[in-house]
Amino acid sequence: MHDPVSQAPVLYEIHEYNRAMLGPTVYLAHAGARMFSDPTSWLARLPGAARLAAGYELIYRIGKTYDRPEWGIHEVTAHGRTVAVASEVVSSTPFCRLLHFARCGDPCDELAADPKVLVVAPLAGHHATLLRDTVRSLLADHDVYVTDWQNARLIPVEHGPFTLDDYVDYVRQLIRRLGADRLHVMAVCQPTVPVLAATALLAAAGEAQPRSLVLMGGPVDSRRSPTQVNEFAGERSLHWFETTLVDRVPAIYPGRDRRVYPGFLQHAGFMALNPVRHIGSHWSFYRHLIEGDQADAQEHRRFYDEYNAVMDLPGEYYLDCIRIVFQQHLLPRGLWDVRGARVEPAAIRDSALMTIEGERDDISGPGQTRAAHDLCTGIPADRQRHLTVEGAGHYGIFSGRRWRQSIYPQVRDFIAAAARARP
Repeated sequence: MHDPVSQAPVLYEIHEYNRAMLGPTVYLAHAGARMFSDPTSWLARLPGAARLAAGYELIYRIGKTYDRPEWGIHEVTAHGRTVAVASEVVSSTPFCRLLHFARCGDPCDELAADPKVLVVAPLAGHHATLLRDTVRSLLADHDVYVTDWQNARLIPVEHGPFTLDDYVDYVRQLIRRLGADRLHVMAVCQPTVPVLAATALLAAAGEAQPRSLVLMGGPVDSRRSPTQVNEFAGERSLHWFETTLVDRVPAIYPGRDRRVYPGFLQHAGFMALNPVRHIGSHWSFYRHLIEGDQADAQEHRRFYDEYNAVMDLPGEYYLDCIRIVFQQHLLPRGLWDVRGARVEPAAIRDSALMTIEGERDDISGPGQTRAAHDLCTGIPADRQRHLTVEGAGHYGIFSGRRWRQSIYPQVRDFIAAAARARP
């Protein structure tokens, strides 16, 4: 039997070695891009300078390390006026910070009366900033809190492991802390499962439940319309995932020796889902730079600055998700126990439920999130709603024009109705 304790860091060490070896090339490419594109440089006036600059920048962006992006939300329009926004950490654990996007206005005005929303961001590779568009839209009408998960390679091993049970516990703690009587919880992708479980356990224990749950594009029942992601998880043994994809953090990071699913492996998986699309996008970026189309080039930078910024996941948590969610399907089968307590979504009675899916979602297929309605039989039908967004992929249901113009107004109205439903 494989002994995970004795597993030596192999893939991670090789990755770090390659990154160090390529570092000079990446920096030289960055310098070349600047020299051949800066209007004040004589090199930029040479024939073919635009092509050289574009090629160098492409090399630089393919090889560089992408750090955690900034939220960049400093003001929003709320109740017909522009208000400043300041993000603040209101609680912190080694694995997650709870951020509050405080809108700076008179505490006695209508801002104080807005519904309180907890956005549970995915712990699935990308940083919580992937939900920037979601948060910015919500701030127009809500008091918003967001889970900001930490990169596991930066968490010292003495803080112990982090499991899916720990995730469920943390969500329960946040619901209690923020006050379920005024709280609405939105889960995007992966957290639809632990959020549903946390609410079910609160209900079974006789505790207050959030006024509403908004579950978006998540694998509540990954047996429905299985995608490549689901098939990949189901076709391999748990032992394969543990021995092939879980590694130990090298000594150069604070999380030395922590077992993780490395971010660079996740990024490779993301790219492999749509290789033609990504190759085409990079080729278009190169052409935009040559043609001087700075607007489209900057949009490419903005997207990939976010998409390429990935973090390591705790190994125990990752393996729990593979086993519980994608292989054994314990939640929809009614067989999931958390800390010895059975997760029974039918116990939820006081929360309104809205599920949202993209018609073309290639990560959580159509029907996987909608399955929550079949499980939450204690919620009256008139307090349940489902929305399938035609033509939308996974990211399109929480980011972009379709989210802002079509989906968000329906989410806003659903939350407002749920807020009025109970005193």
